[in-house]
Amino acid sequence: MKLAIMQPYLFPYFGYYQLINSVDKFVVYDDVNFIKQGWINRNSILINGKPFLFTVPLKNQSSFLKINETLINENLFGSWAKKFLRSIEQNYRNAPFYNDVFPIITSIIEAKDLYISSLAVGSLKKVSDYIGITTVFEDSSSGYNNSHLSSQERVLDICKQENATHYINPIGGLDLYSKDDFYAKGIRLNFVQSNPVIYKQFNHPFVSHLSIIDMLMFNDKAEIKKYINNYELV
Repeated sequence: MKLAIMQPYLFPYFGYYQLINSVDKFVVYDDVNFIKQGWINRNSILINGKPFLFTVPLKNQSSFLKINETLINENLFGSWAKKFLRSIEQNYRNAPFYNDVFPIITSIIEAKDLYISSLAVGSLKKVSDYIGITTVFEDSSSGYNNSHLSSQERVLDICKQENATHYINPIGGLDLYSKDDFYAKGIRLNFVQSNPVIYKQFNHPFVSHLSIIDMLMFNDKAEIKKYINNYELV
């Protein structure tokens, strides 16, 4: 069984979905410390040909809180959501797949989640469903009971509990985990290395590493699935 573990990000770029698609079960790492200035509650969309960073307002965000303990700021979220959806509408309404994608984005944003982890996971699951990714999702807080372990030891323990034989990680973790340590536990370790992807974004020069929202707006499901499968395991 192939397994991946990753913190929940809101509408992440397509490389995140490559990780999800590469495994049988995807564990959402929701009971680790919140990362300020990370990608848990923000990402970028295309506005006038340039990347624009959107950020969900949070309440008392702190690196001392777990991701699944971090609340959305209810006093600010309503007005933020309206502005965000208006920005999507104004800047993508002429994109070829706007009519298919905008209702999905709206349903995620209007789900009235109290915690950023729930909102982010909602974006992961609904976009995966739309693309046709069938990977099973599981929250790390759901019952592994190993939050006292750290880093590699915790990952190995989750792999053991899930009877995983193959663990796949983002390329950014190349220096964090030892293939020899995983092999000693009977687990193969690989990292997802994305291949370059370029698609038409109106008539602007291509801007990479935007939220999956951008890719969804400009490509049909078959093309997106082709991009999602365009990676190497190293």
